[in-house]
Amino acid sequence: MHSTQSSGVVQKPTILLVDDSPDNIALLSALLKEQYKIRIATNGIKALQIAAADPLPDLLLLDVVMPEMDGYETCRRLKADARTADIPVIFLTARVRPEDEEMGLGLGAADYITKPISPPIVMARVATQLQLKNARQQLKNQNDLLEQMVGLRTRELVKMQDATIMAMASLAETRDNETGNHIRRTQAYVEALARKLQTHPRFSALLTDANIELLFKSAPLHDIGKVGVPDRILLKPGRLDAEEFEIMKLHTVYGRDAILSVERQLGGSNDFLTFAREIAYSHQEKWDGSGYPEGLSGDDIPTSARLMAVADVYDALITRRVYKPAFSHDKAMHIMREGRGKHFDPDILDAFIEIEEQVRAIATQYRDDVTDDNAVA
Repeated sequence: MHSTQSSGVVQKPTILLVDDSPDNIALLSALLKEQYKIRIATNGIKALQIAAADPLPDLLLLDVVMPEMDGYETCRRLKADARTADIPVIFLTARVRPEDEEMGLGLGAADYITKPISPPIVMARVATQLQLKNARQQLKNQNDLLEQMVGLRTRELVKMQDATIMAMASLAETRDNETGNHIRRTQAYVEALARKLQTHPRFSALLTDANIELLFKSAPLHDIGKVGVPDRILLKPGRLDAEEFEIMKLHTVYGRDAILSVERQLGGSNDFLTFAREIAYSHQEKWDGSGYPEGLSGDDIPTSARLMAVADVYDALITRRVYKPAFSHDKAMHIMREGRGKHFDPDILDAFIEIEEQVRAIATQYRDDVTDDNAVA
């Protein structure tokens, strides 16, 4: 017996007999009832109704010649409905021409038995189709479980990668007396700004949902190159002189080279590493060409770096530094406006201004705990 199991109770498989002849129904019921649960339909329309109702039958024995709707049309409709498409159908018919069998199998039937029936053949073929159905279901269940396991493992790897990125970024920031909140604030600014620009004709092709997620994840690496800057410069309690500033500028080069080394080890790049490299190397470039390390201007500066420049400068303005107090949000925004078309891409800055209340909320949410480190109000 090929039974199913539900809540620990063994259940007989259900076979739906579809035939308009009472004699045929009686014969088949007597043959199958010991091993299977039997349901009966005397026409195709009733068969479709029963087949689609819970619990679904495990198999159909289907006559071809019936009034109103013949077996071929009944099978066609069963296979067209996603709910019933996987139920095996065995045609049981007096039609013995090869083209009739070809028609039935072409409609998706699993088997074709001609009348008068041989009871051992009917029992064997029913059992075979139920075994195949159970095997397919087990394989599907295994595949579903495997997909769940792969999904879980992938999510775990992503979490681990994200945590590693944050740890690396935090290491660079703490060397510069920064806090982890600077990382959280700037990546949130970048994400909000990218979302605002997502429908802008200059940026819509680049700023897909997937790329915005990658920008969010790569933003924390913008100052990773600071790990290569000597402490005497990085931690100097005052403004840097010209020579020291030239050394400080190299953090962009160090950051780019660190990511390039990863790309070389991988034998190639990907979108995440490309954004991270662009941001690390070019976030100090300025729209008018007065920035560093290459003095790029306008659209020659990668979009990712232009977004980061706005986020990074704003956060620097509202945060206390050894050479300046923390500015209020309003004062910071005034300074940002003065940089439109000079330091910043005009369209990107305009979008930043449009979301300034969202920016203020982000700054407040991730405000540093140390008194006076931030002046957001």
